[in-house]
Amino acid sequence: MDRRGSVLEPQSGLPSPSPRDPLLSPESHMDVQGYRWVCWRVWLCRLAAVLSLGLLLIVFRWRPRLAVLARCSSCPLALADILLLRDSFGQQYVVEVLTEEVEEGSMELVGDLEDRDWRDTVQLHKEEKTLLRYYLFEGLRYVWLARKGAFCRVSVLNEDWTCNDLYGFQNGLSLLEQSSRRHIYGPNLIDVPVKSYMKLLVEEVLNPFYMFQVFSITLWMVDKYYYYATCIFLISVFSISMSLYEIRKQSTTLRSMAQLITTVTVRRSSGEEECVSSVDLVPGDCLVIPQEGLLLPCDAALLAGECMVNEGMLTGESVPVLKTPLPAGEGRYSAETERRHTLFCGTQLIQAKGGGAGVRGAVAVVTSTGFFTAKGDLVSSILYPQPINFRFYRDAAKFLLVLGGIALIGTIYSFVVLRRSNVTVMELVIRTLDIVTIVVPPALPAAITTGTIYAQRRLKSQGVFCISPPRINVCGKVSLFCFDKTGTLTEEGLDVWGVMEAGAGGFSQLVPEPRLLPPGPMLSGLACCHTVALLGGQPLGDPLELKMIESTDWTLQEPEGDRTALDSEFGGHRVLAVMRPPAQQLQPEGSSTGEAAAIVRRFPFSSALQRMSVVTVAPGGRPALAFIKGAPEMVASLCSKETVPAQFSSILRNLTSEGFRVLALGYKALDEKTDLGTIERGTVERDMQFLGLLVMKNLVKPESAKVINTLRLAHLRSVMVTGDNILTAVNVAKSCGMVGSDEKVIFVHATPHAAQSTPTLRFHLGDGGAAATPQGSAEVVTQGLYQSDVGYHLAINGKSFAALCDHFPDYLPKVLMRATVYARMAPDQKTQLVKELQKLNYRVGMCGDGANDCGALRAADVGVSLSEAEASVASPFTSKTDDISCVPLLIREGRCSLVTSFSLFRYMALYSLIQFCSVLILYTVKTNLGDLQFLFFDMALVTLLAIVMGKGGPSEELHPRRPPASLLALPVLGSLLIHTSLNILGQLAALFITTSQDWFVPLNSTVSGAANLPNMEDTSVFALSGFQYIIMAVVVTKGYPHKKPLYYNFVFLGILLALFALMIWLVLYPGPVVGKVLQLYNITDMNFKMLLVALAALNFLVCFLMEVLIDQGILSCLRLLRGNRPSKKQYKRLDLVLSDSPTWPPLNQALSSTQYTVIGLS
Repeated sequence: MDRRGSVLEPQSGLPSPSPRDPLLSPESHMDVQGYRWVCWRVWLCRLAAVLSLGLLLIVFRWRPRLAVLARCSSCPLALADILLLRDSFGQQYVVEVLTEEVEEGSMELVGDLEDRDWRDTVQLHKEEKTLLRYYLFEGLRYVWLARKGAFCRVSVLNEDWTCNDLYGFQNGLSLLEQSSRRHIYGPNLIDVPVKSYMKLLVEEVLNPFYMFQVFSITLWMVDKYYYYATCIFLISVFSISMSLYEIRKQSTTLRSMAQLITTVTVRRSSGEEECVSSVDLVPGDCLVIPQEGLLLPCDAALLAGECMVNEGMLTGESVPVLKTPLPAGEGRYSAETERRHTLFCGTQLIQAKGGGAGVRGAVAVVTSTGFFTAKGDLVSSILYPQPINFRFYRDAAKFLLVLGGIALIGTIYSFVVLRRSNVTVMELVIRTLDIVTIVVPPALPAAITTGTIYAQRRLKSQGVFCISPPRINVCGKVSLFCFDKTGTLTEEGLDVWGVMEAGAGGFSQLVPEPRLLPPGPMLSGLACCHTVALLGGQPLGDPLELKMIESTDWTLQEPEGDRTALDSEFGGHRVLAVMRPPAQQLQPEGSSTGEAAAIVRRFPFSSALQRMSVVTVAPGGRPALAFIKGAPEMVASLCSKETVPAQFSSILRNLTSEGFRVLALGYKALDEKTDLGTIERGTVERDMQFLGLLVMKNLVKPESAKVINTLRLAHLRSVMVTGDNILTAVNVAKSCGMVGSDEKVIFVHATPHAAQSTPTLRFHLGDGGAAATPQGSAEVVTQGLYQSDVGYHLAINGKSFAALCDHFPDYLPKVLMRATVYARMAPDQKTQLVKELQKLNYRVGMCGDGANDCGALRAADVGVSLSEAEASVASPFTSKTDDISCVPLLIREGRCSLVTSFSLFRYMALYSLIQFCSVLILYTVKTNLGDLQFLFFDMALVTLLAIVMGKGGPSEELHPRRPPASLLALPVLGSLLIHTSLNILGQLAALFITTSQDWFVPLNSTVSGAANLPNMEDTSVFALSGFQYIIMAVVVTKGYPHKKPLYYNFVFLGILLALFALMIWLVLYPGPVVGKVLQLYNITDMNFKMLLVALAALNFLVCFLMEVLIDQGILSCLRLLRGNRPSKKQYKRLDLVLSDSPTWPPLNQALSSTQYTVIGLS
């Protein structure tokens, strides 16, 4: 057997891809290695832990892999006690394999699963007892499947369920079946661990940061720095206490949000209904949903009845959604593809109805429980956030190593200097180690998060909520933003513009008021083809459908109480809803279409299918009618060709190019023998008769054009990704400024491989169809496009995008570089687009409504969901404003936070280097800073300045240049080197000026360190280094162009002035009391003191001037030595290639995927 395996990750059944979802991370399976305990190794490690006074255990805690290697031996996974996991991000975890005894013979209870994995799961030993081997990781349960030779998510056991399988569970599970499944699946609980304060304290203290603090405090106490050590100890205790309180508070809050335990009604195989705790639910349980609804504790597929659901908690979508029964069939069930038939955990079921005989509510079958549910995924994304691949965070860790190297050099130097001073061995060790505590500031990691914390607070105050604070800095580097159209760029609601009926002679004139239509299929279709439901007498549903019904003046009625009378009115069919015409409307004698219509079947709208349909019957049970509504191209393709007017394409093109939202309707009469209760969607939606077009006006939000213009001026690309018609999308792109009035739109048309043709790719001006521009005019236009520097944008639809990805991968990057409009894109295509753009090294932002855009929002580097919720499964950011004005705000805050993080990082590094230089200079002359001098610098100066430095808000406008993200870039390292050098020169100058004075008295050379205080050398270095801490705070604090100028940060400015005044006072006249406390030498020469202040002013002037020159790019001349190098970002290299290609794109040429060679990127 293999000693190494993998965790198989089945396709997730969540409403949106998660970081663990193969849709987002195809390589997301974990590498797993098995280990067994070795008794003698365990005892040897215990002995070593005792002898090392617990130090070995701390090392094992920091490096769990070492603990496993030291105490265990490698073994096959089937025999492992301990597993070492490594995820796709390279992070390693250690988990324990658990075993659970399962009842003998329980496997026979799950039915005919002889060839499935249940038996493999538990019958690992042919002994009297049957054991289940599993482990828990991030809330998910992984079980051992011997046949696969791997640990798999327990959800793999039900991932192959078909829709018919789910209907097979409609009669319910027996108690024994339910019990055996509960053993395997575990409890239906999203359990957020809330640790005790003692456990949290131990974990926090064993953090490397606090262990370094403990080491430092111990060292300072031994060195008799009692005041400083005590103060740092008290601050550390306060910091730990606050941290523990916040962690505990957040865990408790998240647990109260996540944990849902309620009583639900399930149906048993005996036919009885039983009330059970939701904790005991397992996949396959038949759930009876009460009429008044409930807060759902699991994911479930709806089998009978209809449910009105508020999914705002998960998707942020405020409009309730109508869920309809799952269609039966042999196709594999997927919560993503069947989301209109799936009830998700954590959503509020407002009402349920139509569940069948004896059921007042609805009936559903549990499909997922615990962390495998949609809500479980949301909680998991908060508990276990995906690592952020951001250069700033990677460089921060590398820079700490650089500081460690400097500490090593300082340690060697101090060892040599102190050795010559003939100090004791104990003092030599203490002084040498003290250098490490100075150079590597333990507060550095905490300090650089200050800017992010301030930014998060400012965002929250403006209605933007964030569940992943590190992504705020990522916002500062966004280079491209994708926008959904409907509800994001345009208004959510639409106004009916009119109806155009299709007839034998073509389309009729536009009828602006649908209520004026004569009774007939068109009017009935408009009134009936929807999923609107009543709640408290008020209609709820899609705003488009509400407007459509309102335009007909028909009224909606739903069954109440005893529904027998209503069912019998319509021929005994089970009625879901009734649409009744207005009473005053006169209807022709004997007309059935002008009468009330009962909706008996609904097939809700699907983004993938681009349509919805209903089945209606008239009073008396006369022949049923099926109506379809959806994208015009899709509906026309499902209608008989002879019923589609010849002008269909031209009329549609004209309407959509003017920015109208167009839907088409069709209908057909169903055979009297058709069983309406079991008819399938595929049977309904074919051979329809084309009825006509519903034209709606979708206005662009006023803020959209302003925001797009702001992004354009900031050189940030804007891209529209929509499920709407391509010409409508292009019109909206022009209206909001994505496409300029003087810019051309070139349509990309790609066809897949077919039986009679090979894949082709064409670029043409004009509409979104496949027709080419006439050859003569095309040449003139092409010549003008290539010679007059006219800007152009590409537009592509979902079908062409799919063909482009499959058959023209070489052209894909070039199309992505110039495409602005992506139309008729399915939800998974939106996700694919985001990932393809990221492959070009774009930092991609995505703004959408959180429902159909879930996958893209999660895949993007910065996902913004427009919703009322404070946290949703859709994205790391949610905005309560219903327009895209939050996007520039988020980018501005991201840039401000990133610049602030840079400033704080540089300041903390310079603070350490200034103190490092001060100590080494004073070591050289056999003295050191005093206890309270260290305390004054660290607390009164540095900590206070670092806290308030990040309070400055973002600039009011977006600058075309983005802030840097690399801490190891030449300007950053060059700046640190130059400022450190200038600070060393300043301190040395202060020392040499002091020693050159006539009144200078050398210190006592028989003693060393702080025992030599007060002395003139220390006082002069103290004075200048004190100024340098304040000077560096001013120098590294950046304002324009990404932050407001320093003088807008009133608190910071006030503290700066106060500290400058304090330092001047301490230098000129500290007074006997303060001088004694700080151990400062009383120098009476006022001219000398003024000289020190002047030297500090000169230090400030030179450092500030150098920083300005560095900002202006003075160090860029050093790059000339290495020559021009191509950008590391692929999209920048590709942009240069396209700019030098005057014949791209080739208009009106049929390009083959094999015969055409694109320009290389090398």
